[in-house]
Amino acid sequence: MEKTIERYGEFSNEYFVPGRPQVQPYLEELKKEMDIMVKKIDLLEVQQRKLMGQGLGLCSVAELQEIDIQIEKSLRIVRSRKAELYADQLGKLKEMEIEVLDERRRLREKEIKERLLRPLLPVTFHTEKGEPEGGYRTKHSSEVETDVFIGLPVAPP
Repeated sequence: MEKTIERYGEFSNEYFVPGRPQVQPYLEELKKEMDIMVKKIDLLEVQQRKLMGQGLGLCSVAELQEIDIQIEKSLRIVRSRKAELYADQLGKLKEMEIEVLDERRRLREKEIKERLLRPLLPVTFHTEKGEPEGGYRTKHSSEVETDVFIGLPVAPP
């Protein structure tokens, strides 16, 4: 039993050698770092409130001028970014416009080709005297009636 206790004492002393980090000093260091971070957070919150226009009653003229300069810089950055986004969007819209115009032109050409390739059917048109004359029209005629005169004009009697 005594040998076991001695061995325990030797191993426990080896574990807590001076070269290894101790738990207590490490915890104290973390607490100090945490205190520093809490102070920084508090300062940033105060700064943010000032930038938002809150808590300015205790500020000096110099502090207010500094806040004004910071806000102006931020505003320039925001406006610049907004202008970039608008320019990008305008470029995309112009590209879309070109695509739509190209598609419209292509569809128009296709429609013209289809009209030219449609078979022509004989149609009878009537002259002013009511005499039928031969002519041609496409399969798809509209319901609008018009007077069409084909041939040489007829001299009045």
